[in-house]
Amino acid sequence: MDSALLIHRLHFAFTATFHYLFPQLTMGLALLIVVLKTLALRTGNEIYNQAARFWAKIFGINFILGVVTGIPMEFEFGTNWSHFARVTGGVIGQPLVMEGVFSFFLESAFLGLFLFGEKRLSPKGHWWAAFLVFFGSWLSGYFIIVTDAWMQHPVAFQRATDGTFQVISFWSLLLNPWAILQYAHNMSGAVITGAFVMAGVGAYYLLEGKFTDHARVFVRVGVIAGFIFSALQIFPTGDLHGKYMARNQPVTTAAMEGLFKTENGAPMVILGQPDEEHQRIDNPLVVNKVLSFLIYGTSTAEVKGLNEFPKDQWPTNIPLLYYSYHIMAGLGTIFIAVMAAAAFMLWRGKLYESRWLLWIIMLCLPLPYIANTAGWMTAEIGRQPWLVYGLMRTSAGYSKYVHAGNGLFTLLGFMGLYTVLAILFLVLVNREIAHGPGTENLNAGNPYTVA
Repeated sequence: MDSALLIHRLHFAFTATFHYLFPQLTMGLALLIVVLKTLALRTGNEIYNQAARFWAKIFGINFILGVVTGIPMEFEFGTNWSHFARVTGGVIGQPLVMEGVFSFFLESAFLGLFLFGEKRLSPKGHWWAAFLVFFGSWLSGYFIIVTDAWMQHPVAFQRATDGTFQVISFWSLLLNPWAILQYAHNMSGAVITGAFVMAGVGAYYLLEGKFTDHARVFVRVGVIAGFIFSALQIFPTGDLHGKYMARNQPVTTAAMEGLFKTENGAPMVILGQPDEEHQRIDNPLVVNKVLSFLIYGTSTAEVKGLNEFPKDQWPTNIPLLYYSYHIMAGLGTIFIAVMAAAAFMLWRGKLYESRWLLWIIMLCLPLPYIANTAGWMTAEIGRQPWLVYGLMRTSAGYSKYVHAGNGLFTLLGFMGLYTVLAILFLVLVNREIAHGPGTENLNAGNPYTVA
């Protein structure tokens, strides 16, 4: 691989991965904050309003870091991937512009109202502010997914005489079936992150014996949402997306599963190490015929292996793709197990006193970040060697006049700057967690003033 191409890929991979640490929590918390505000309206219990205020502060910190780390990615299309941007801008530019013009400003405007306008709004008005923050953040996610989905499964385009791609049906672009499936799977993953973070902080407070009334709310809402969306992440969102991928990117599916040879009644590999040179899985732990059943609904169906495709169409890093997929799937299984156990104990009324399970919930807090990162790595590595699947190779899209040394210099600069931002984020979030919810005077003062 050309050294400049490698640097440009690493550059965008680093900035995109770091950036998505923040939107996944804001999109997940946005829904849960609406749930808390709804409970406050229905019950009249001020604990729910205090909980919503607390998580709005965390949301605000995440939102700011997401904006700061997201803006450079827009410029990277022009600096690191100029040929790709020139050729495909007529398609991908439209959802990206809509994300900025409509959803971002909707989310940011009503976030200001939600954070600072509670005393000026009625309770229902404040609920609507929370809902529109949620709607804006989820709409933003959809426009971004539409852009990526077109790169995965290009639809509604034509090639102009100058070789550029142009949209022929805007609604077909927005309603790309790949986008709808990917969006459902992605957003359930975001809610899982929000649920585990909320439940994890609540578990921490219960273990420390602090803010116990609020902590019970955090744990209860987090566990219920976590259980529901962990189940949705596997079925139907993950199942349907996997089946659609198998039909439209069969070589990607084969590489993800480590299936080097076509098989009738193909097994699903639970554990094992892919050996690309000898085209086999070492030390495999398999479940016979399950892969055929999951994809085609019958245990005897034929699943195409990598041997059916030219090697120049194979994903460029099969081991990394294989491990990313299995990490994502494995953690998804763990999420189901943890949240099912927690939901059962919650139903029995014993969760808040079950310190062993509270410890597990708290220690699981970083795992959704790993799972979401692994999921996106699976999607993007699996698309290789294509930037636009079947139409433009990655090697054809980068900025050939930006040499490896230039790219490396800016990559190191971003790494240093983002390290500072990460430290700042952790300090600010730790400060809010230490301060805790519900310590303000409910009848006087600004509820968002930090002591």
